Amino acid sequence: MTADQYLLNILVGQHVNNGPTSPVRSVQNVLLPALSTWGNGYLIAVHPSGSFAKGTANRSGTDIDLFLSVSENVPGTMKEIYDSLFNQMTQRGYTPKRQNVSVNVQVNGYSVDLVPGRRQNGYSNDHTLYRRKADTWTKTNVITHINQVANSGCTNEIRILKLWRNQKGLDFPSFYLELTAIAALSGRYGSLSQRVWTVFEYLRDRFPAARVIDPANTNNVISDDLTVQDRARISVAAKAALGASSWNQIVT
Repeated sequence: MTADQYLLNILVGQHVNNGPTSPVRSVQNVLLPALSTWGNGYLIAVHPSGSFAKGTANRSGTDIDLFLSVSENVPGTMKEIYDSLFNQMTQRGYTPKRQNVSVNVQVNGYSVDLVPGRRQNGYSNDHTLYRRKADTWTKTNVITHINQVANSGCTNEIRILKLWRNQKGLDFPSFYLELTAIAALSGRYGSLSQRVWTVFEYLRDRFPAARVIDPANTNNVISDDLTVQDRARISVAAKAALGASSWNQIVT
């Protein structure tokens, strides 16, 4: 079996149906009563986002991200909005977990990340999100994120890298990883295994010092989400991958 066949077999086994008939989409209807109560008349829209919408999800990862758009007129700070979502999910009998910009819940066996965002105005898709790790807010645009990644031509490489990240226990936020892979592969060609190898080389050599900017907001520095030590660990893990004698030592 060639390296490309090995990686393609992994991708087939990790396939996620993100089409309109995907069973995981049913969680949106299950959660809608609780989300409507939480929104208190200010909830504008609920739609899939994150890896599910971008086509970079794996079966062994989070099943779906739901972006919760609330009106610019909703009262309270973004922290209060985030905390109120966590409290609502607790009151509904879920066991929510606080993450950086999302609240995770388990629904009918699916892992669901709820991402609350306050619309900045009625003329664009720009939203304000709460960043719990930094205890601050940031402006971004999830539609821009989805389009940037889904149309990058790198979704298979990103899926392999996400599996590697998870299996090696690395702290590497998904959007940060996605933008890094896109940068590493810019203008580079080759087979799937060759392109994944190119990303590992980039992670080893250039990633620790690379500045990664949110394509929807140049003031939002994505690379600030990890410490120098975090980035160094990723670089060391990539160096180990490049030194492996077979692909099954890198990702399974």
